[in-house]
Amino acid sequence: MARILAITNQKGGVGKTTTAVNLAASLASLGKQVLLVDLDPQGNATTASGAEKQSLSKTVYQLLLGADNYAAVRLRSEAGGFDLLPANRELAGAEIELVDAKQREFRLKMALDKAAVEYDFILIDCPPALNLLTVNALTCAHAVLIPMQCEYFAIEGLADLVNTIKKIKARLNPDLVIDGVVRVMFDNRNTLAQHVSDQLKAHFGAKVFDAVVPRNVRLAEAPSHGLSVLQYDRASKGAQAYLQMARELLKKQAIATGGTGRG
Repeated sequence: MARILAITNQKGGVGKTTTAVNLAASLASLGKQVLLVDLDPQGNATTASGAEKQSLSKTVYQLLLGADNYAAVRLRSEAGGFDLLPANRELAGAEIELVDAKQREFRLKMALDKAAVEYDFILIDCPPALNLLTVNALTCAHAVLIPMQCEYFAIEGLADLVNTIKKIKARLNPDLVIDGVVRVMFDNRNTLAQHVSDQLKAHFGAKVFDAVVPRNVRLAEAPSHGLSVLQYDRASKGAQAYLQMARELLKKQAIATGGTGRG
């Protein structure tokens, strides 16, 4: 069964989509079967995976409303080596349409139940907001991965996210845990970044990944080509950081499951 990970942080521009796409590609390159779910109406993970979001007739929107099943919506990211449930602007309307729907917080979970047997990992790229889409992701997920930019306001926002995770755990998903925090867009010459990094390690301990994703021009360029950074420039520091993160994740998973590496 797949390990379902929600990649989330309500602060925008902190590398959620970059992490989702490149972690998916890294896990796939290490031989894992991966499904990436784009749950952000901006559809950036869809574009970065090589799909033309404007021309899509079936997306996560139809999935959440129950109009299609995951197999009908699923695309293959040939360049990334993983499967994709894509999104576009249409998804923005889902929140309004789901307000009065039965089991509205469980729509994604119900849609992915059958998909879980086909994959080792399902990664969910969440929108930069603590809204109903994010609640669906957290209700569906086994664990949360938090990309963190090491700056003051990021630390402030992290407290709100942790509180939301606690509420979801108490009310909707008792098994939800924080799997890890990954430091992204990191500049080790910056004293504040080092200070915030130390704070994260003091608070989260071993949950902070050893892998640190640096500011890297190749990471920024890759999405415009519809590629992960592994396909764009595997030798780049950004690609190597995400490969290291994927290996760490697999090691954590193997320890948690008694060496099988499966959830």
